[in-house]
Amino acid sequence: MTEPSKVIHVRNVGQEISENDLLQLLQPFGVVTKLVMLRAKNQALLQMYDISSAASALQYYSNVQPSVRGRNVYMQFSSHQELTTVDQGSQGRKDQDLDPNRILLATIHHMLYPITVEVLHQVFSPHGFVEKIVTFQKSAGFQALIQYQSLQCAVLARNTLQGRNIYDGCCQLDIQYSNLNELQVNYNNDRSRDFTNPSLPSEQRGRSSQLGYGDAGGLYALHPSGGRAVTMAQMNNAAAVAAAFGSGLPPGISGSNDRCTILVSNLNTDKVDEDKLFNLFSMYGNIVRIKLLHNKPDHALVEMGDGFQAELAVHFLKGAMLFGKKLEVNYSKYSNITPAQDAHDYGGSSLNRFNRNAVKNYRYCCAPTKMIHISTLPQDITEDELISHLEEHGTIVSTKIFEVNGKKQALILFEDEEQATEALVCKHACNIDGNTIRISFSQLQSI
Repeated sequence: MTEPSKVIHVRNVGQEISENDLLQLLQPFGVVTKLVMLRAKNQALLQMYDISSAASALQYYSNVQPSVRGRNVYMQFSSHQELTTVDQGSQGRKDQDLDPNRILLATIHHMLYPITVEVLHQVFSPHGFVEKIVTFQKSAGFQALIQYQSLQCAVLARNTLQGRNIYDGCCQLDIQYSNLNELQVNYNNDRSRDFTNPSLPSEQRGRSSQLGYGDAGGLYALHPSGGRAVTMAQMNNAAAVAAAFGSGLPPGISGSNDRCTILVSNLNTDKVDEDKLFNLFSMYGNIVRIKLLHNKPDHALVEMGDGFQAELAVHFLKGAMLFGKKLEVNYSKYSNITPAQDAHDYGGSSLNRFNRNAVKNYRYCCAPTKMIHISTLPQDITEDELISHLEEHGTIVSTKIFEVNGKKQALILFEDEEQATEALVCKHACNIDGNTIRISFSQLQSI
């Protein structure tokens, strides 16, 4: 048996499968530092940041068959403990060929969104005083030169940031030492900046050289100056969406909706409360507030984190059955829910699923299914105890308890989707022997 390694060997990699397709499979589990495509053999080697990340990926895909563009791919630990080939995109130069320098050359791979001087400064400045930044476009892609005040800071930055993503799932940094001695900056603008000389003029701004990259099918598209402003949080979320879905959104999802508040009606007023609605709608995005309408008791407003998350919820939950009622789910005429005593605020809740692992959670979005996945279970829980905890919500057809990274998880198959939905809304985030369990719908058809 091959011993654990940072390097994952992927087989059955067809010609239609790109580097980015493989990155999307593994980046939810950690940083991919190197990737080598062995096209002649229909194989690939991907090096994770550490063995733990690689083990997490293989543990997950031992239970879920990875498929790319309709083709099943197969993963295992490589016999290589580390890839010694030159990193792709490094233009054939090994790291040791260049001496450490206070000027770094950064190439941005898988760049889905514009990277400006301000973004680069935010990334590199925590590691020391950045004197100058110059950005430019080359055949290798979008690149930047970052000059630190000291060599020590540059070495620290390179060691810390190499292979990391600026945004979740994209804009990966490939950092080398430059052979330049000093950067010359003539203008302070969105493409170059001398932080030691703020009085430099800004040249007349045309269209920024780095605009025009893919924008995840129009999701929160970044516009030149004068367009709609986009926050850093939206940029990060849009990158997660792009990494989760690639160039194709789920059928029926446009990605252009900007309405965040949803009106839910035909609720079972005897059984539904704000927390149960939170448990259901948080499958599709972060929840800001929920308000039950006193003048219409079977109606509620749900404010999602952004328009895309609201669109997912409306699309996947319209017509879903809950407590014997068929839900009506539509966009509200209200842009948000006004903070009030009768509006429950969930903005700071640690139970919002998309604060962490957003890429993975977007991939899990689907209409309610008969199968639920439960994580963070007690280590000593048995199938009988789990069935006893859930059987009040419907007929359980089959169960399976397994471990991922030493942590107990389970799959539970109910007789129908309504029973599984009821179990999720009633038992997500409940406590079993000191463990707050997490429940989501699973897209697996059988156990």
